[in-house]
Amino acid sequence: MEKKFKRTTVTAALPYANGPVHIGHLAGVYVPADIYVRYLRLKKQDVIFVGGSDEHGVPITIRAKKEGVTPQDIVDRYHQIIKKSFEEFGISFDIYSRTTSKTHHELASGFFKTIHEKGGFIEQSTMQYYDEEAKQFLADRYITGECPHCHSEGAYGDQCEKCGTSLAPTDLVNPKSAISGSKPVLRETKHWYLPLDQHEAWLRQWILEDHKEWRPNVYGQCKSWLDMGLQPRAVSRDLDWGIPVPVEGGEGKVLYVWFDAPIGYISNTKELLPDSWETWWKDKDTRLVHFIGKDNIVFHCIVFPAMLQAEGSYILPDNVPGNEFLNLEGDKISTSRNWAVWLHEYLREFPGKQDVLRYVLTANAPETKDNDFTWKDFQARNNNELVAVFGNFVNRALVLTWKYFDGKVPVLGELTDYDKDTLTEFANVKGEVEKLLDTFKFRDAQKEAMNLARIGNKYLADTEPWKLAKTDMGRVATILNISLQLVANLAIAFEPFLPFSAARLRNMLNMKEFDWKELGQTNLLPDNYQLNKAELLFEKIEDEVIESQVQKLLNTKKENEGSAYKANPVRENIDFDDFTKLDIRVGTVLECQKVPKADKLLQFKIDDGLETRTIVSGIALYYQPEELIGKQVCFIANLAPRKLRGIVSEGMILSAENKDGTLAVIMPQKEVNPGSEVK
Repeated sequence: MEKKFKRTTVTAALPYANGPVHIGHLAGVYVPADIYVRYLRLKKQDVIFVGGSDEHGVPITIRAKKEGVTPQDIVDRYHQIIKKSFEEFGISFDIYSRTTSKTHHELASGFFKTIHEKGGFIEQSTMQYYDEEAKQFLADRYITGECPHCHSEGAYGDQCEKCGTSLAPTDLVNPKSAISGSKPVLRETKHWYLPLDQHEAWLRQWILEDHKEWRPNVYGQCKSWLDMGLQPRAVSRDLDWGIPVPVEGGEGKVLYVWFDAPIGYISNTKELLPDSWETWWKDKDTRLVHFIGKDNIVFHCIVFPAMLQAEGSYILPDNVPGNEFLNLEGDKISTSRNWAVWLHEYLREFPGKQDVLRYVLTANAPETKDNDFTWKDFQARNNNELVAVFGNFVNRALVLTWKYFDGKVPVLGELTDYDKDTLTEFANVKGEVEKLLDTFKFRDAQKEAMNLARIGNKYLADTEPWKLAKTDMGRVATILNISLQLVANLAIAFEPFLPFSAARLRNMLNMKEFDWKELGQTNLLPDNYQLNKAELLFEKIEDEVIESQVQKLLNTKKENEGSAYKANPVRENIDFDDFTKLDIRVGTVLECQKVPKADKLLQFKIDDGLETRTIVSGIALYYQPEELIGKQVCFIANLAPRKLRGIVSEGMILSAENKDGTLAVIMPQKEVNPGSEVK
C-alpha cells in the first residue's frame, strides 16, 4: 500500500557556479521540478522547493586562476547570473542559496563530524602528486602530460581529451604541474573514505526491491552500479578552496565537492526555515524528491543516501526522477564550445516568451532517453500549437463573448447531446493529467492538458456560433458559456506548465483564485460574470527570428572549426605486412555497463564469433550503455590483454574522433556475422 505523506521536500540539482544555465539544464532538471512543485501547490499540499549554487571544486579554481581572480569572485559572479535567470524564467524556488554560505559550511562540517564520530569513514593513505614549487598537492586536473595511449601532449590526470581514455595521474608520461610547470613528485597523503561497499546490501534492497517504480533509466543505472560492486569513495581532497575537513589531521584538506554539494539542499532548507528545517529532512511523514540529470543519478540514488544513512537521522529520497540529456540541433550541448542556448541570452532576445521555451522543453523532455532541441521545432510548436490551438481557442471564445454579450458570461441554456459529450470529455481530462503528473510524466501531462484546447477549438468549429447569432442567440449563449468554462479549465490545467500565460488568462477571465480540485468542473464562471478585455496570449514567431538563432549557432560552429581543430598529420608509412598483423573484427555487444569510479570507462561483453570477450573502452562520456547493447562494433582482436581499473581488457574498440573531441564508435553499415574480419 502506498504511503501517504504530510509534506514534500523537492530539490533541484545545484548548478555549478562557473558558468550560466543553458536549455539542457532547464529540460533535464529545473522545468520538470517547477511543474511538479506548482502542481502540488495547486493541490494545496505542503511543499518546499529547494535550490542553490554548487560553489566548490577544482573547475572553479582553474577558472579563477585563468582569469586572475579569486574563486569567490567566480562564484559570486555566476551565482547572481544563475539566480536572476531562474527568477525571470519563473522557476519558483522557495529558496535559492549557495554552498559558500556560513550556514552551509557549519552544517556540512557537522554532518562530516557526526559520521566520523560514529566510525562511518575509513582512513587510507595513498601516493599523490605534489608540486614542490607551489607547495601543494595537485588535483587530477592540475596535472598534465603525455597520454600513454595516443601519445598526445596535454592529457589531464583524469582523462586524455584527445583519445577519451580515462587515466590516473600516475599513468601520464612526463607529468608536470599545471600550476608551476615543474615536475611533481609523489608524496603520501591521507584521506577519509565513505565505504560504499558496507552499504551495498541495504542499498540493493532499498532500490532494486523497494523502488521498482523509479524511472527505468534511473533504476537501470543504479542496478548496473550495484551489480558491479560498490567501492569506498574519498570524501576529502588536498585543496584550499572548499570546506575544511573539521577533524584532527584534516589540515590543508577540504571536503570533496561531491560530498558537500548535496548537503547544500539541507543547509539551504535550514536557511529558509531555521526553526523547522528538521521537519522537512528528518520526519518520516515527509516525502523527499530529487530532480536531477542523468550524470547525477549515482550521486543521488547511491552516494547521498549512503551519507544520510551513515549520519543516521535523515529520511531517504522517495523518488529521483532523473532525466537524460537534451541535444541541440543534433549535437551534444557543450559549454566549452559555446554550443548551447543560454537562458540569460534567451530571456534578453525573447522578452515575455518564457512560457514558449517552457512549453517546447516540456514537449521534448528527455525523460527516459536523450532528445533534441531545434529552432525550427521551437517555431513550429509555438505557431502550430500555442498560437493556432491554445491561443486561437481562447481568443475566439473571449472575443465572441464581448461581441455578443458585452464581456459577460452568457446564461447556460438547454444542452444538446453534443454539448453533454463535450462537457464529459473535458471533465475527464483532470484524472488523466493528475495521474501523469503524479508519476512524473510531464511531457504526456502537458500533451493531455493541450487536449482541452483542441476540444474547445473543435467545439467552436462544429457549432459555429457566429452563424447562429442571426437566428438563435439562446443557442449562442449556451455555446459560449461552455467554451468559457473550457477556457477557465485551461487556466488551471496550464498553471504548472505555463505560469505566465495562465496568470494572464486568469486576468482576462477575472479569476482571482482557483484550486486544482476545480479542474474539470463546468461551472467555474457563473452566469453574467463580468470578464476583462481579451488580449492575445501568444504571437507568431517569424522565420527571420529563427534564422537569426540558427545563424548564431552556425557562426559558433565555424569559430570552433576555424580555431580549435586540425586533423593530426598522417603518420609515417608502414609496410603492408605490418598492417596485416592487426586482426580487426566485428563483434556484437552482448552487455555494456559503466566501470565504477571511472566516469569515462565502459565495460563490454562482446560476441566475437568464437567466444565471449571483455573489452574496456574510454567512451562513457559519449554513449550510455543501453545505446550500445545489441549493436555491432569494430575492434582489434589480437591486442595484448591489459588491466584497466582492475578489469582485464581483451582488445580495443575502434572509434573516430570528431572535431570537437567527441568519439564515435565505428560500426558496420550492414549487419555481419560476429567475428567477421575487417579487410
